[in-house]
Amino acid sequence: MRGRPQLYTSYAADQALLNTGTKRLSFALFGVVLLCLPLGFIPGFRWAADADWMLVLAEVAILFIAALGLNLLTGLAGQVSLGHAFFMGVGAYVAAILGSPEGPLWGLGLPIWVWLPAAGLVAAAIGVLIAPTSFRVRGLYLAIVTLGLVFIGEHLFRNLDFITGGSQSGRTFPPLEFKFWKEETPFIDFATDGDWFGVELTGQAKTYYLMLGLALIAGLVAKNIQRTRAGRAFQSIRDRDIAAEITGVDEFRYKTIAFALSSFFAGVAGALFASFVGRTIPEAFGLPLSVEVIAIVLIGGAGVVSGMGMGAAFVIVMPLIVRTITEWLTQVAKTGEGVFQKIADVLVSTGTFDPGLVSASAGSGPGLNVFQLNQVLYGLLIVGFIIFEPLGLYGIWLRVRNYWKGWPFTY
Repeated sequence: MRGRPQLYTSYAADQALLNTGTKRLSFALFGVVLLCLPLGFIPGFRWAADADWMLVLAEVAILFIAALGLNLLTGLAGQVSLGHAFFMGVGAYVAAILGSPEGPLWGLGLPIWVWLPAAGLVAAAIGVLIAPTSFRVRGLYLAIVTLGLVFIGEHLFRNLDFITGGSQSGRTFPPLEFKFWKEETPFIDFATDGDWFGVELTGQAKTYYLMLGLALIAGLVAKNIQRTRAGRAFQSIRDRDIAAEITGVDEFRYKTIAFALSSFFAGVAGALFASFVGRTIPEAFGLPLSVEVIAIVLIGGAGVVSGMGMGAAFVIVMPLIVRTITEWLTQVAKTGEGVFQKIADVLVSTGTFDPGLVSASAGSGPGLNVFQLNQVLYGLLIVGFIIFEPLGLYGIWLRVRNYWKGWPFTY
């Protein structure tokens, strides 16, 4: 109704994906920006059209899909899991078996429309087998059980070298291209430069568009799952599982569904991640990858789909920002003058006998290297958000939004 934008006259209007004009306008503008980024004509965002940034944004989309799966399990259903990397590894190697060309390692050479959903389905089937443990153990014990899956997976992936290629060399994964079956020339090749609908695009831009489209589909599916009967059952189990069971929620059934859906998203993300990287070793699907996905969920805001996007962008872009700042501080420490040079000299170690918080030297030296610094920041951010802002970046956005909605009043 005109003049009363927050008045809903039906449950369907209240539960709509974009239930206000502001949300619809924001979504449309954000979508236009994302679509136009590779073209490089948006003022202030031309830098994003570079090949390196296209790959970074594509990786953000992949980990967004992975985080959606963990968010369904942990953010909605309240089941703690540290084993997301295991299911991503399962999806990756299912994709390798089905999609890679025949050779010394297993490969059937099937197209992407076969191996991508199959990667999710096989991971989901394994998730269903793991789900009964969530009915027997909870909380910390469930976290330890799922953590064990990561170590079991690493052992299996290292020793099944006829599939994975082993720890030393790894294996190549199916390319990102669309074929109808096994023809030589793909219908669409997402990894090489070429013309798309009259626009010349790089292979990185094509990869970005593919990942963006899949991330949009995954986000819509995850958002709609939240609005279904199963989604409401997940949230009731998360909030008070005993009360949910008393009111008629089949706890075993819905926990199994949550594990299956979470594993499906993880399997798809793992297949995309492996194909995106091109060649990787079994250790890539270890505990650090699980921690990275957990960081996305906690930093972005557990239980919120849009929070997964903010968390994925933050966690993937943050190492680049840390590396850029470290390089700048190193340059200032070596050639700068004044206050900035003194600050940089304290923070950055430029040699073996130069103390500092961060080591910029190629070899071993005092201070943390960039990778170690990022790991420390992950831990600090997770602890900080859990203590001070449990809703993550989405919670910060809510504070800002509510402030401006109530401005100039502060109450």
